[in-house]
Amino acid sequence: MRKRSSDSTEEMSTTRSESAPRHGGVTWRAVALSMVIVAVTAPAIFYGEVVFASRNWNVFWSSGVPAPWPLTVLFLLTALTSIPAFRRLRFTRPELLTVYSIVLVVTPLFGIHVLFYVLSKGPSFHHMARVAPMWESAFAHLIPTWWGPSSLSAVDGYFWGGTAVPWSEWSLPLAAWGSFMLALFLANVCLLALVQQQWIRHERLTFPLAQIPLESVGEARNGSHAARLPVNKAFWVGMALATAVGFVSQLSQRLPAVPPLPLEYTAMTGPVVGPLSAVGNVEIWLHPWLISLAYIIPAELSFSVWFFWLVRIGLCALAISFGAEPGSAQDWWRWSFPAPTNQATGALVALALWALWTARRHLARALRIAFSRRSGEDSDEPLPYRWALLGFAVCCSWLVAFLVLSGCRLSFGLAYVALLVGLYLAYARLQAEAALDPFFWWFNDIAAMGVGMRNLLPQETLTLYTMNWAGAPLPSRIFSACSLNALGAFKIADASRTNLRRLTYVLLAAFAVALALGMFVMLTAMYHQGFRMTSAAKGDYFVSWALLQDGWAMWYDVTGEEGRHLGAVLYIAAGGVVTVFLGLMRLRFVWWPFHPIGYLFSNSLSQAMGTFPFLLAWILKVLVTRYGGLRLYRKTIPLAVGLIVGDLLNSSIWNIVALATRGSW
Repeated sequence: MRKRSSDSTEEMSTTRSESAPRHGGVTWRAVALSMVIVAVTAPAIFYGEVVFASRNWNVFWSSGVPAPWPLTVLFLLTALTSIPAFRRLRFTRPELLTVYSIVLVVTPLFGIHVLFYVLSKGPSFHHMARVAPMWESAFAHLIPTWWGPSSLSAVDGYFWGGTAVPWSEWSLPLAAWGSFMLALFLANVCLLALVQQQWIRHERLTFPLAQIPLESVGEARNGSHAARLPVNKAFWVGMALATAVGFVSQLSQRLPAVPPLPLEYTAMTGPVVGPLSAVGNVEIWLHPWLISLAYIIPAELSFSVWFFWLVRIGLCALAISFGAEPGSAQDWWRWSFPAPTNQATGALVALALWALWTARRHLARALRIAFSRRSGEDSDEPLPYRWALLGFAVCCSWLVAFLVLSGCRLSFGLAYVALLVGLYLAYARLQAEAALDPFFWWFNDIAAMGVGMRNLLPQETLTLYTMNWAGAPLPSRIFSACSLNALGAFKIADASRTNLRRLTYVLLAAFAVALALGMFVMLTAMYHQGFRMTSAAKGDYFVSWALLQDGWAMWYDVTGEEGRHLGAVLYIAAGGVVTVFLGLMRLRFVWWPFHPIGYLFSNSLSQAMGTFPFLLAWILKVLVTRYGGLRLYRKTIPLAVGLIVGDLLNSSIWNIVALATRGSW
């Protein structure tokens, strides 16, 4: 859903022409360095996010948009190779971007919302079966034996720690869940391999997140392709400013003697009764990375985000005036009018369908090449089209088979996998156009709205809750590992003239290695530390609730008689219709100011926190382009990227501090 606007960002200087040759980039030393970094940081990320995470701070290393740790690795490696004593290493820019891409794709596995969430489900269910007889009678007999160990020693050891890992009991669950995650990753890579050329070369989407690493490392001017730090002064000014502001802000929260420098505060407390309660609290967020990211994306998108947020408030106020329960638009977690999150879900589904429709000619060409006897026409693709289609079909078949083996009906498995893959595709499209993280309904809620929980088998209800991690509306967790970052790696490889096919093979191998490594680190830590002693279980995260109390929600859904909610489904359909309408208007009229992704994001649950940065960024961009034109705007891009880099470097600094102090700081 993109048109070429007058203020869209200029194609990056590093983007190659379609006929330019690809350099290697994916060298043995780059791959070896990447895997060393992954192996060293795997326990650091897990302990930092799960075990020693502070109760007062959100500590995320490799998840989120954008992710702090991969960019920190890239910056430090570039700085190291710029030191005269280490120049003999002579890492090239494509090599360092290859290291960045590998770290970007695989390290989200080690965080709090992927492997920890996946592997904790089985022991949690068996633990609940022992402490809640009502839960045991309803669900214990439904849990497949190969989902996780069920013996008393294995379950108690996981929760209380102080024992060795019972690898013999974990071997089958690890193989099962590992194969599912690997198939999910490979299916998304194959799908992205089919559409990435359409998005990168034909539609020329902006890929805002890819601009950050590409602007953060340059090439020496002697023609050697050696990597060097940026020389643009605006970049360094932005980085220094963001690092200083962020450091003081974080330090003031830990040391009362330091004057406070809040980057988030409530400007106004809204009323709790009447239609104006829809306004809620007016939050002001001044995070440099968020303002800068909103500045980089197209102006009509920034405008649409805050404009449709005002529309959302107005619709909620209208609903309250007609008798709905008073509440803020941000907290409107209901299936009744205006049902903003239902609209966001419909918009996301429509975005996936739109992406496939606009790529139909390219996909038809890919099919012709895949089934023809000619070779070489897809030599510059991440995978040969034939293998991409075959891999996608085989992986999706295994995902469906996994659900059927878990006790679900074939129709349920097909619908679940189709929706899951479609949402991953939509999230990848979001990154390509806007780098935004919307929120949508959990899969079990979508099932409740569409078919009604009473129409599902008990085993299917159990599977929905168990698989919440796969379709969880958490910003860029499993989506990062399996979809978003792989697409970003493709764009970075295209822009840096890296061998794309070789990089794809390395990413697949690195994901498999990181999956095995992450499982080892996670189980070793849990059986030593104990789940209940981790900060994730004791702190402000909702992980403890999601893992230990899902049983109560499942018990309600299975024993209740909740039917389908046709009204909620209509709001999902309405969100899809509005998205398609906005997309068609943008294609037909150049002056059309509303972006469909802005509509999607404004209806996500957490939008109130990001409204002000988008409003501020839109005002700044309008002023810059009006009085300085595109030339001045392009000159300000390094400043914006520097602000993002500085903010993320500061995040990594405090993540390391939290790890070193075992979460006490």
